[in-house]
Amino acid sequence: MRLVIVSNRLPFTVSFKDGTPEFKSSSGGLSTGLSSYLQQAAADSADRPDYFWLGWPGASVAPEHQAAVRSYGEEQFKCCPVFLPEESMEHFYHGFCNKTIWPLFHYFPTLTQYEEEFWQEYQNVNRIFGEAVVNALRPDDLVWVHDYHLMLLPRLIREKFPDMPIGFFLHIPFPSYELFRMMPRAWREEMIEGLLGSSVIGFHTHDYTRDFLTSVLRTAGYEHQLGILALRDRVVKVDTFPMGVDFERFAQAAASPETAARVAELRAKCVGQKVIFSVDRLDYTKGIFNRLRGYDLFLKRNPQWHGKVVFIVCVAPSRIGVESYQAMKLDLEQMVGRIIGAYGTVQWTPLIYQYRNLSFEEIVALYRLCDVALITPLRDGMNLVAKEFVASRPDQKGVLVLSEMAGAAKEMGEALIINPFYADDFARALEQGLTLPAEEQMRRNQILQDRLRRYNVNRWADDFIQAMLSTQKTEAARRARLLSGKAYSAMIQQYRAATHRALLLDYDGTLVPFAEEPRQAQPDAEVFDLLAALAADPLNEVAVVSGRPRRDLEGWFGRLPVALVAEHGVWLRGRNGEWRMLKNITTEWKERVRPILQLYVDRLPGALLEEKEFSLAWHFRRADPEQASLRAKELLDDLAGYTRNIDVQVLEGKKVIEIRNTGMNKGAAALEWLNGRAPDFILGVGDDWTDEDLFRALPPAAYSVRVGMANTAARYYLSSHTAVRKALRELAEAERKAGGETPA
Repeated sequence: MRLVIVSNRLPFTVSFKDGTPEFKSSSGGLSTGLSSYLQQAAADSADRPDYFWLGWPGASVAPEHQAAVRSYGEEQFKCCPVFLPEESMEHFYHGFCNKTIWPLFHYFPTLTQYEEEFWQEYQNVNRIFGEAVVNALRPDDLVWVHDYHLMLLPRLIREKFPDMPIGFFLHIPFPSYELFRMMPRAWREEMIEGLLGSSVIGFHTHDYTRDFLTSVLRTAGYEHQLGILALRDRVVKVDTFPMGVDFERFAQAAASPETAARVAELRAKCVGQKVIFSVDRLDYTKGIFNRLRGYDLFLKRNPQWHGKVVFIVCVAPSRIGVESYQAMKLDLEQMVGRIIGAYGTVQWTPLIYQYRNLSFEEIVALYRLCDVALITPLRDGMNLVAKEFVASRPDQKGVLVLSEMAGAAKEMGEALIINPFYADDFARALEQGLTLPAEEQMRRNQILQDRLRRYNVNRWADDFIQAMLSTQKTEAARRARLLSGKAYSAMIQQYRAATHRALLLDYDGTLVPFAEEPRQAQPDAEVFDLLAALAADPLNEVAVVSGRPRRDLEGWFGRLPVALVAEHGVWLRGRNGEWRMLKNITTEWKERVRPILQLYVDRLPGALLEEKEFSLAWHFRRADPEQASLRAKELLDDLAGYTRNIDVQVLEGKKVIEIRNTGMNKGAAALEWLNGRAPDFILGVGDDWTDEDLFRALPPAAYSVRVGMANTAARYYLSSHTAVRKALRELAEAERKAGGETPA
């Protein structure tokens, strides 16, 4: 087994000097975190899979240099670079990724741009990655796709490898549906469908998981059960996996003599001063301006701290050359200058500002040095800096001030949690943090360290991979019940050999797709032709077993030589026979229940009430899915009280709640229709819970088939009504083919 990692960036970056490629390690939490995991995997290969990494090398590479870059990646990192032209990166990375997805998913909708050429290039780059991945895959690989650059990729891989275990992890927030819906409908639909090509989809926090599931419901219509989405032919697991850091790497580096010497050197430069430290990439989501305003307010309120505190602000260059980021840098430097000018003296500088990338050794020393770490993004997927700081404190001292908008805040409640938009929170947190007793600091940090040591980056990756493997096993068990391959061939052979056959077919969702309103789901010519062809065979008996009123079935299929079962088993009409009730029942209960259903029609825009002879159905397929789910639960609660002493049954179907008399179901109707006959071939097909009675009533050797994935009494699955039609067409043609193969 091999783990194939796919991300926008590789663990190394290539640049060119005088036409010669130069290589350096990539920065960033994803690259460093996964590299740590893979290094450990290589050292402990008995327990972890081999790996292979595909991604962009960080620059446009001319054809004459591609072989050298590819060779370096394979030899040093087990990587395969995906080469992209410069113009693609402009519209893909600087365009759609950083001007559309990044601001929208970080809750900055006013900064979001919606350019069609950006979207087209995003699709194009995902296709390029898709081709590279497909060409590199082996049959037993596990694929793990990372982050917002490649949200279309899982489906592209799934189309070529239908049974491949594919994981996707989003390292930024997933926004609420109210923001996600601001993206053009076609774009967001393709994004959701792209992600649903995965077997497992992971997020840093439960909030992001919840918001994604809401967007899936509203965009694609799939409801989840405990994070499991049942698609037509497979399931997708959506779960929360908070990413950790390489705890021991930071802890050991922080405790080293080299770091101790560096910290002592820094401490000598700020004798008698408490140190506040923050480090961030230059980005509007990081809240650097808010942080400086908060520090400004702290100094204004607390003159007693003047000369006794220094704030070290380190900002890493980001998106150099992008005009808006250069303007941000100038504004930031002006604010730094104003604070120094307002409070600084000849003896004291309240703020030290550095605009450069820090080395690993430098940043660990600053983590170890500072008294307060100020980690306050306006919105962040996780923010591993907060975890790195805690891991870098062997003395268990230091105070973490953390934004509640960072994903890390969900698991680091021992930090001082603040609202990064409110300057007063900064001032009060700094006042508290700078005076927090050492014993309390150690108590809090010990709890945090124990937690982060247990759930480090290796545990995060292992948990995600185990989720993929578990889903793979589940999918293998489900595929074993898919009516295909040997099972399908056996069914065809049994059909051909049989001398007496019974076919019991549901209608909605089985022979035809669902429609927004029941009256719109009328049979097309193919359905008529299939039923007519099957019924024309003298060895066949065909029955349409439906929840539809008998007037619908009679109007559509009355002229065909097929049996009809209406209203889930209340009415039965034999082949060319008359309608008869299978049980004497009354409808007096309708007068009591109808007003309740009508009330919920009025309370839910898009809902409708369908009245049949012996049942009532409340449909909500056209309604808002979240509101419909809530109203459906309320209706079920109300019906439980109203129908307690009435001889009726409440059924939950697909986007419908139906009330009918008890004792009548499709299984009982099927047995009545068979009337003791024992055909040597029986096929029963249905798509929802009302068909489960039919499946249970059929003999064990029958071919019972559920349309769509679900827990079912049926022996087999088919993916959709299209697959049902295909199977019926082959059955209809099987006898003719068999007859053609037999000599006269």
